[in-house]
Amino acid sequence: MKKILVIAIFMVTCISTAQVKLTGVVKDSIGTPLEMANVIAIDDVSKAIASYGFSDAKGFYRLDLKNNTSYTVKISYIGFKEISTAIKTTTTDIVKNFTMKEDNMLDGINIVTKMPVTISGDTISYNADSFKNGTERKLEDVLKKLPGVEINAAGQIEVEGKAVEKITIDGKDFFSGDTKLASKNIPSNAIDKIQVLRNYSDVNQLSGVQNNEDRVAINIKLKEGKKNFWFGDVTAGIGDAPNESLYLFQPKLFYYTPKYTLNVIGDLNNIGEVVLDRGDLRSFGANFQSQSPSNGTNINIADAGIGFLTANARNANKIETKLSAFNFSYSPNKKLSLGGFLIFSSNTNGQRNINTIDYVDPNTPDDVVDNTTDQTSNTGLFRFTSIYKKDINNQMNYNIAGRFSNEFRTDNVNSQVLSDITERENATPFTINQDLSYFYTASETSIFALEIKHLLQDEDPFYLASLENDPNSNNDGFDATATTLGLDRSNMFYNLEQDRRVKTNQLDAKLDYYYILNSVSNLNFVAGTILSNQNYNSRFFQIIDLEKPIDDNNIVNPTPTNIGNILNPQITNDTEYKFADIYAGVRYRLKKGIFTITPGFTVHSYNSQNTQYGTEYFPYKFFKVLPEFDLIAQFKRSESLNFNYRQQVNFTDVNQIARGFVARSYNSFFLGNDELINANFHNVSLNYRSFNLFNNSNVFARLNYRKTISQVTSDIDFPSGSVVSISSSINSPEDFESFTAFANVSKTIKKITGRLGGNFNYNKSYQFLNGIGNLNKNISRGFNTRIGTNYTKAPNVNLFYSADFSDQENTSRGNRIVKGLKQRTGIDFDAYIWNSLTFKSDFSFTEVKQNGDVVNSFNILNASFAYRKNKDAKWEYELVGSNLLATSSNLSVNQNNLSFSINERFILPRFVSFRVRYQL
Repeated sequence: MKKILVIAIFMVTCISTAQVKLTGVVKDSIGTPLEMANVIAIDDVSKAIASYGFSDAKGFYRLDLKNNTSYTVKISYIGFKEISTAIKTTTTDIVKNFTMKEDNMLDGINIVTKMPVTISGDTISYNADSFKNGTERKLEDVLKKLPGVEINAAGQIEVEGKAVEKITIDGKDFFSGDTKLASKNIPSNAIDKIQVLRNYSDVNQLSGVQNNEDRVAINIKLKEGKKNFWFGDVTAGIGDAPNESLYLFQPKLFYYTPKYTLNVIGDLNNIGEVVLDRGDLRSFGANFQSQSPSNGTNINIADAGIGFLTANARNANKIETKLSAFNFSYSPNKKLSLGGFLIFSSNTNGQRNINTIDYVDPNTPDDVVDNTTDQTSNTGLFRFTSIYKKDINNQMNYNIAGRFSNEFRTDNVNSQVLSDITERENATPFTINQDLSYFYTASETSIFALEIKHLLQDEDPFYLASLENDPNSNNDGFDATATTLGLDRSNMFYNLEQDRRVKTNQLDAKLDYYYILNSVSNLNFVAGTILSNQNYNSRFFQIIDLEKPIDDNNIVNPTPTNIGNILNPQITNDTEYKFADIYAGVRYRLKKGIFTITPGFTVHSYNSQNTQYGTEYFPYKFFKVLPEFDLIAQFKRSESLNFNYRQQVNFTDVNQIARGFVARSYNSFFLGNDELINANFHNVSLNYRSFNLFNNSNVFARLNYRKTISQVTSDIDFPSGSVVSISSSINSPEDFESFTAFANVSKTIKKITGRLGGNFNYNKSYQFLNGIGNLNKNISRGFNTRIGTNYTKAPNVNLFYSADFSDQENTSRGNRIVKGLKQRTGIDFDAYIWNSLTFKSDFSFTEVKQNGDVVNSFNILNASFAYRKNKDAKWEYELVGSNLLATSSNLSVNQNNLSFSINERFILPRFVSFRVRYQL
């Protein structure tokens, strides 16, 4: 490993080409410096861009050029006439200033488009070919090489530390703008430009009257040769693994014209290459995103589905994927745009985890749990969108989307305390979302925006658990819990079943009126409402004889004993929860110099009522004024600071309020609380960004503090000698606090890019454990660094290292601090050799420590070789090796308010596959 690092560092740092500097100042005809002027040097022999740069706020520029070479230097700036001059270098640095003259004809625009990076207002345009070296196959391969762009561990695209909301292709939505599906499927050779749209707004009419600092989107411009023709690729592969044969088939086809587009994506494989997992599908395009949090109210619609585990190559030992996706857009005329998609996905995976659990409560026995899981999720998604723009003053949007699923999961568990357990869950939930919006510009000073969203959701999870039991013993691990639950203890197994039904119907509507006072200020008046109705029904029961068909004769209704302050807990739920928020507010937006100031407030009338078992009513009404304040300091076009303060009210949903017994799993039972009230948030954030193309450096930083009053927390009880918890929800008597800090600095020097990032998190929470209040403090901090090359005609190497520290303190353990450390280091390598051979590899070493002792360490090595006759060849042949060191499992140290645990996850074995790719 040390030899590899030494060689890699040598490759990264070895640059020996003799160079001279060309520097100077770019200004206009009256001597005012021009910031962000494009300066490029074109080699007179190769006719290629040899160096490029931008002027800073003082108009200063700098280019690095070769000795004794002839160049044509071009300076361009929108609104000014292009300058072109010849320069021949020697061995001495050159200083040359330029004065630009205004020109409304905008000469030089064609030259600007050849720049590797250009900035126009809030749009950053990257010329994709300037960042390619030939090893790229998909959009994500190019994005990783762009300054200021990152792809995080979850596969999400981030720009300047902010998640990208959507991706469009030539301005048209790609599967509703889903970033993950786009980054992993759009072929890199079809991409001309990547445009990062900062301060993104869905509606042009509102872009000048709203603050959209945290909104980022990406638009992909296709090469001209990819329009009006089918393009894409089809990949097929076979392979070998220790216990099975491997297969892969992935057609990805695209057709784009100005009038309509078609996208077809298929995926069939058991190699573990998951494009969209269940979590992605549940939030994909059709997710109901309430607009009311921006106006001060959060109502959390919880997922009442089954406990489905997300699977990937690093936590599963079996993954099978089937995906069929079709997307279209159609513009019959300039006023109307239609679009939508159909997706079917089937994911089957297997997981095995061995969890060593050290419970916080000293009276709860520690446990070792070996859990084998098999689960399948079949999901269908659809979405239809329409945008009608009658003219520049009128726009109407209507969208409808749905998700239908069939999911089931089986767990076979061996617990050191509870012996053998079998769990089964299944559900067939569906969700339908609709939204209608209308934007009307009545005059130069008046804009109206009406937005209505509707959610219809139905969830029906069914749960079954079978736990081994000795009827002649009182010392079984589950006996104490069985007594508390009032179960029949005479059978060889505790056979427990539960069915639930949760229906949600929610309407979210608001009307905004924007009154433009003058060129620097406007008023925003808003009025809206949230109307939510939820019904929750459940039944928990025991089967005492499985040798005959289940009927009323062998169904036993448990008779639970009193638990804490909960008297006569019931085994059924029949709860209706109604919630209404009627609000109005005003915001004033003012631009003054470098500052944009937006103070405001909303006034809310809240009215909720939950009805238990049709006869017990719990009404709750109150008024609340929620202030907010936003300040943006725009120091330069590429540097800003954003301060935000906001008060919000958070409401839970019916899942927390229904007070009857619910089995969350074999070792966790829950009772809701019909007297829960809302929580109140105070949130303060500070964001700084600097995207400096003059010196190729980027700085992003964020601070956030949140204080939560009356947070919903848990009152958890462990029956004596049991590892099974029975919990209920309460409003915390103590305030919750959290503070997070994040910073990321990157710098490019010639062809070497370095990055250093750090984070700090402090969380203070409170809960009751066996009737005793406990304060939990968790401090985590970490840093990560990466250094690598970005050559276009040479191999590239990236070295990385990260360390994450955690300290957790809980008063139930006498304030003893448990320390954790996870370190990860590695190297990525890719090369395009002889214009035909692509080689990629990545290696990582991970070490996990707890209280200074090494708990686990493991290595992961992947590599691939691909051959194509030349970069334009239709056929490519690839050999892919995954987990080549045959690492069988990895470990993680997990900490929460209940326990500290060491979890060993078994992962996919060594895979070797051969693939053939045909490019259209």
